Amino acid sequence: MVIEPRIVHNICLTAHPEGCARQVGEQIAFVRGRPLLSGSGAPPKRALVIGSTNGYGLAARIVAAYGCGASTVGVAFERPGAESKPGSAGWYNDRAFLQIAARDGLGAWSLNGDAFSEGVKSQAMDLVREHLGTVDLVVYSIASPRRQDPRTGVLHSSVIKPIGKPFTGRTVDFQSGVVSEITAEPATSEQEIADTVKVMGGEDWALWIDALEGAGLLADGVITTAFSYIGPSFTAPIYREGTIGRAKEHLERTAGELNQRLAARGGRAVISVNKALVTRASAVIPAVPLYIALLYRVMKDRGLHEVCIHQMHRLFRDHLYSDSPLPTDAEGRIRLDDREMQEDVQAEVARRWAEVTTENLERLTDIAGFRREYLQYHGFGVPEVDYNADVEP
Repeated sequence: MVIEPRIVHNICLTAHPEGCARQVGEQIAFVRGRPLLSGSGAPPKRALVIGSTNGYGLAARIVAAYGCGASTVGVAFERPGAESKPGSAGWYNDRAFLQIAARDGLGAWSLNGDAFSEGVKSQAMDLVREHLGTVDLVVYSIASPRRQDPRTGVLHSSVIKPIGKPFTGRTVDFQSGVVSEITAEPATSEQEIADTVKVMGGEDWALWIDALEGAGLLADGVITTAFSYIGPSFTAPIYREGTIGRAKEHLERTAGELNQRLAARGGRAVISVNKALVTRASAVIPAVPLYIALLYRVMKDRGLHEVCIHQMHRLFRDHLYSDSPLPTDAEGRIRLDDREMQEDVQAEVARRWAEVTTENLERLTDIAGFRREYLQYHGFGVPEVDYNADVEP
């Protein structure tokens, strides 16, 4: 079938297998073009990546495999392709990674299922036990709108809302290029906040570490990391000070608790605060698409722009497995958003934020880059792919 992008309410419902595969190959080529990580930091050789098929999770798996020579087990919940319907981008990314890793003689196994469930955790333990023995790296990179608590059976749904009062700010429809003002109503109850924390906080990360530790599958010196975000002051009411911010705070507190536990075996748990990037989620959060379009333009003009694979390679090279790791912030977090949050970058983004309109959008922002990256996230707009050709979904 011929697969084309189908976007409804800024959500892309289709993905292209060849485009996804080429992008996975490009990320692998980036890492292979750099020296293997080595030194007293003891780069990982057996990694479990929970949320391994898109964005930062996929990039972390690629760096572990091709930057460190690690065997990897990946867990994610993706929609397989069928004869009459394309699969999700993550499904095609995962198939491509497994094929390339097998060609290159790297151990790689994947499990497709709900990472929140006890059944998938148990299956993942079996894969780790059979193929890796123990793990010396656990990456937690789950992004989901809902989670069923495995203990109570209650289904919790997250919301992205401000807390206490409405948030009114500017945003852009990245497809039409129309800049407008938008108002997001606040969370209607403490339950909405609690549900968001339940889905997007650190509880499930801790349950994974509990399961691995209980099964005797954590190596001495194990490192586990999860990802967070802070962002600028003008998106704070809808992000860091909103419901999702409460979840990130819980995730970060969980890192401290896990770090104390793992220290007994010479291990550590750490949060990496990453840079803003185009994802399925960021495309629909009020104000965030406009901020990212502005940020991309400013960072690219200064030669500071990074995508997921650049960030993850820097995380491993300069922080997790460096002979002299760069310092963390006062809360013990790794700050991969350091370039985004430079004073000169944020000052210029803020200046443009105040000036941008529908009419000057193309001049002041990198909205074209936003659109291109969003499409490529789903395998479209990738050079040298014939999108008019029939492809097996």
